[in-house]
Amino acid sequence: MQTYSEPLTSLFSAFSASERQQIEQALAIVDLIPDDSHYHYPKGVEVAAILMGFNVDLNTILAAILSDPRLVDADIKKQFGDTVANLVKDVVWLNKLAVYSPEMMNKPHQAETLRRMLLSMTQDVRAVLVKLAYRIQLLRNLAHVSYDDRHFIAQETLDIYAPIANRLGIHQFKWELEDMAFRYLDPATYRQIAKSLAVNRVQRENCVNNFIHLLQSTLAEEGVNCECYGRPKHIYSIWKKMQRKQLPIEELYDLLAVRVIVDNLAHCYTALGIVHNLWQTIPKEFDDYIANPKENGYQSLHTVILDSDGNRIEVQIRTQDMHDYAELGVAAHWSYKEGGKQTAAMEQSVATLRKLLEEKHPADSVDENFRNELFGDRVYVLTPAGKLIDLIKGATPLDFAYAIHSEVGHRCRGAKVNGRIVPLTYALKSGEQVEILTAKDGAPNHNWIDPNLGYLKSHRAISRVKSWFGNQKQTEKIAAGKAILDKECHRLGIKNPNLTEAISHFKQADTDALLEAIGKGLINSRQLAAFLKVPELEDAHTNVKQKKAAAKSVISVAGIDNVQTSLAHCCSPVLGDDIIGYISHHHGITIHRKNCKNITQLNVEKQMQLIAVSWAVEKTSHAVPIVIQAYNAQNLLNNVSHILAQAKVHIFSATLSSNPDLSGELNMSIQIQNTQQLSQVLDKITQLPNIIEVRRQV
Repeated sequence: MQTYSEPLTSLFSAFSASERQQIEQALAIVDLIPDDSHYHYPKGVEVAAILMGFNVDLNTILAAILSDPRLVDADIKKQFGDTVANLVKDVVWLNKLAVYSPEMMNKPHQAETLRRMLLSMTQDVRAVLVKLAYRIQLLRNLAHVSYDDRHFIAQETLDIYAPIANRLGIHQFKWELEDMAFRYLDPATYRQIAKSLAVNRVQRENCVNNFIHLLQSTLAEEGVNCECYGRPKHIYSIWKKMQRKQLPIEELYDLLAVRVIVDNLAHCYTALGIVHNLWQTIPKEFDDYIANPKENGYQSLHTVILDSDGNRIEVQIRTQDMHDYAELGVAAHWSYKEGGKQTAAMEQSVATLRKLLEEKHPADSVDENFRNELFGDRVYVLTPAGKLIDLIKGATPLDFAYAIHSEVGHRCRGAKVNGRIVPLTYALKSGEQVEILTAKDGAPNHNWIDPNLGYLKSHRAISRVKSWFGNQKQTEKIAAGKAILDKECHRLGIKNPNLTEAISHFKQADTDALLEAIGKGLINSRQLAAFLKVPELEDAHTNVKQKKAAAKSVISVAGIDNVQTSLAHCCSPVLGDDIIGYISHHHGITIHRKNCKNITQLNVEKQMQLIAVSWAVEKTSHAVPIVIQAYNAQNLLNNVSHILAQAKVHIFSATLSSNPDLSGELNMSIQIQNTQQLSQVLDKITQLPNIIEVRRQV
């Protein structure tokens, strides 16, 4: 059996003797795994070699070496402790996870949900670091797999893993992941950009290093303490900028970049002056984001210079506070680039991870910090079709059903999780696949909204169930109101009540609201009957008292006397008025004045029900409503009554309403024989003092 540990032991010289002993122990376990791969070393060993360049701690190296699914019989916990065992468990799970689909490329929300799921399901954020190293190792050997597999893995890298590396602040991983993925996705463009770069990467790095050396020495002479570091732009980021700015590579001004961090604000501008004195600048590429911060709060000085060889270098100058704000604060680089939302847990994990990468021997507290959950309040589960659903922690299959669609939730009768039937109160875990079993015509259960029974956790799902029951109650009240209305109409002999008028009269929004109000008792039977009895075009009723007091109306219909007729209350026709008859469905012929609005507004179909009528010669009397308005209502009723008594006109009813300023209005219904008598009475009332207006009510 071939041994793989010896060629790698020199990589781990930075560790103490006891630490190297544990590494050698892990390598010995790996040596026992049958070599069925195409690679010179097992994957875990190569991943450990990648991570050594980041000065990671011992537990991370051990987990990288041991994260091989073939180590099923190795008692890792017993030999290396809980931390390493949990890290290995997380990394193996991450390596086995197969949720990504190419469709996510066009669904940013789904890709973001998957990233959050990956971060939420790892107990230790270092497992994500190891997973990223595994992905780099996979990309480095991707030439050995089929074209379709290469394309799939490369696209998944760009959509999921490069943004995670960026989010965690591991930019070296981000750049390599992006460049290698881009190389497989678009090899022609990759080669074209690579060829267009005048110098190779090593030369570009040398260019940046020479720039930094001269700048640091000059700043030191001016008494400005600074930290300078830089990197050449990578091929994928160059391509992205070409796409964003719609420019060829020759017109890009920041292929090389240097960051300068100084002690204070004054030194920022001092450093900027020195840069502009030492090198030729490109004026249109200068931005002062200190005086004019970006909307996300980002602050820095940006300028582009040309060195002695004609290389364009972007220089960013900022204080340490500005840098920390840009890296870890509200304006964190990943938030600005991706439009994501930074959380306190994320900031803690990023800061702790960077501490690990910067310190050779991190404190024991660092291990504890890594166990903070990044998205501990969320659960990420899958539909049978592979779609990711983001739910609140503690969510149940019923919450999942309502997250899919309200109707799926209403008709839910059971659920399967990973193919196994579970109760609807089962607490879902990230990564599980959920299938909902539905009834054809199901409905929610009242128990679902009982907080003590645990069926639902999300406020959205609970509100959907409550809304359903609210709608059911509304439907029941509408049906009850319809029954009450039908019963009242039947009692009064009305076949087609005017619901439009009823909606307006009772101030309801629509027919359903009217019926619901009746069903709830907000409109009682007495009110309903009073409205239905109001004389209308097709259901004319005269006041009972008026019918008893008035003499019999004699109307000739088409030259024939003694036909059943009734005077319409809406216009109260009087002998002498021009009249017309309307053939009513329930009350014979209703007599209206020809200028009555109910007659003039009839549609063509109902105009067919009009018939010619005329007053007969027999003496008769009619109830006519009149309105009298006066500046001073004192003694108004007494004075009007005196005039009517002299004219031998009977009063059916009188209502006086007065205002604080003593003005008032007198509404009366009086017995009139004809229009001539009415005109005489109104003239006499007009002659009373303080009268504003006297008119017949229309």
